[in-house]
Formats: sequence, C-alpha cells, structure tokens
Amino acid sequence: MVESDLALVLTCLDEPSVNTTTRRRFVEYLSTGSYRPEWTWLALDGPRLVGLAVWWGFPQGDRPLALDCLYGAPTVVDPIPMWTDLIRQVPPPVEYHIFTVPGGRDDPAITMRLQAAAAAGLSTLTERLRYEWRAGVPRPERSSRLRFVADPSDEAFIEVFRRISTGSLDVATRAGVARVGPRAHAEEDVADYKMMRGPRDRWRLAYDAAGELIGCALPSANDGGPVVGYLGVVPEHRGHGYVDDLLAEITWLLAEDGATCIRADTDTTNGPMAAAFERAGYRVFAIRLVAS
Repeated sequence: MVESDLALVLTCLDEPSVNTTTRRRFVEYLSTGSYRPEWTWLALDGPRLVGLAVWWGFPQGDRPLALDCLYGAPTVVDPIPMWTDLIRQVPPPVEYHIFTVPGGRDDPAITMRLQAAAAAGLSTLTERLRYEWRAGVPRPERSSRLRFVADPSDEAFIEVFRRISTGSLDVATRAGVARVGPRAHAEEDVADYKMMRGPRDRWRLAYDAAGELIGCALPSANDGGPVVGYLGVVPEHRGHGYVDDLLAEITWLLAEDGATCIRADTDTTNGPMAAAFERAGYRVFAIRLVAS
C-alpha cells in the first residue's frame, strides 16, 4: 500500500465481513503503527482493487505478526488463489486470527479464508476459547500459600518462561520451542509481553513458603483492554492446583487497577487451563481460530 491507496482501502473495509479490521480500526491503528502501509498488501486488476490483506504488529515492533483482514471483491469468483498469494507476501513466522462465536467455524466466509491460509503455509489450525471475567462476578479467592514478588529483571522471567515451556499444553509455545529452542522462544515471548499495553511492574514471580519458585503471573492489557497476559507453573510443581493461585492473583491485580472486564484465551486442547478459568468465574464468550 502507498498513501494514495487509502481511500480505496477504506472503501473495502466498509463492507461487513468476518474480518477484524474495520474502517475505524484501520485509521486508528495506522496512526499508532499497529497497521502500516508496508504491512498492507493490495491485489490489483488494472486500476481496480480486487483483494486486500491487512497485517497487525506492535507499534514498536519491526515486523507484522498477525493477519487481521482478507478482502475479496464481489467480482472475484474464487478468491482463494488470490488470498493465498497475498498471504505469501509476508514471511513467517506469522499467524492468521479469525474471531467467531461457538459453532461458527463452518461459515463459508471462514472456511475459504482458512483454505487460503493453509495453501500459503499456515496449515496448523488452533481453536482457542475466549474467556471473560466481569465486575459483579465474585473474584476468585486470593492465594494464602504463595508469595508474589515483582522482579525488574527480564532474565528472571526469561528463565521461568523457559522452564514453563517444558511439557506445555499451549500449541504456540510448543511450536515456538520447536522452531528456535526453549531459551530463544522465552526471550521472544518476554520481548512481546513487554510491548503489550500492560505495565511491566505488575508482573509477578510466585514462590511457596519454602522459597521454591512455583511459576509466574503476568496481568496485562491489549488494544481491547485488560487481559490475562501469561501464567504458568514450572514442571516440578504441577499437579497441585497452583494455576488457580496464579489466575486469582492476576484477576485481583487487574481488578485493583480498575478493570471491569478481563479477557483471556486458552487452546481448546488445554483442558487444565480451561477448567481453571471456569473455577475462577470466567465464562466463554467467543472463539478465536488461529492458523499458523
């Protein structure tokens, strides 16, 4: 995209679709740097814009991370080959996120986009449950057996992320470790969480009464508001229900900071985490499909 394409792009985004990107969001994110002309790809048939791919990244980041929009003009009978070529313009590692409601995965508008993603190499599909906690729901009981400590050292969190990745049920964590190894993946994750809107000084390491490191809890925020950023228990202390303690601490910290709605995702394959959200009073409100 170049600056003179803006009016054409905005016209496409006026059309209702399964895409996350709207006209308002595009203008806002273009101003903050989460969307950029060099991350927005157009398919042209002569002077006509017939296809569009909009990629998202952190405002302070140096590369796009997730595909937010695939548009095809009504005149394009089969947009899948065009969408495939558009996706291929951005090198991996990237993901394509589609938001829908429970049971909405079979919508043809979604399945066609996922076919294009798979053809472009994003063939691993993960379904994530989207949870939310709202003010008025009782907060989960705060832990009496763990001590939560702030630590300004990024190295401390890189190390605990590295340890937590062993045996993780999270699909993205397993893929990241397979791609670059546990240490490098931990470094990437910590760098990404630092770029989120949540304050770094709210991150916590969790210790038991004996001083043993149990895990970590990261309350955070994204463009949509407060979120459960990250939590995990180191392998040698799993099986004791500490996930409830970590989630409760995140919920309390965010609520103390004024959050009235807290959102979080977990893979449908991560049964223990989904059960922890249910116990803490979080409820499923949507589904996120992630092609990677």
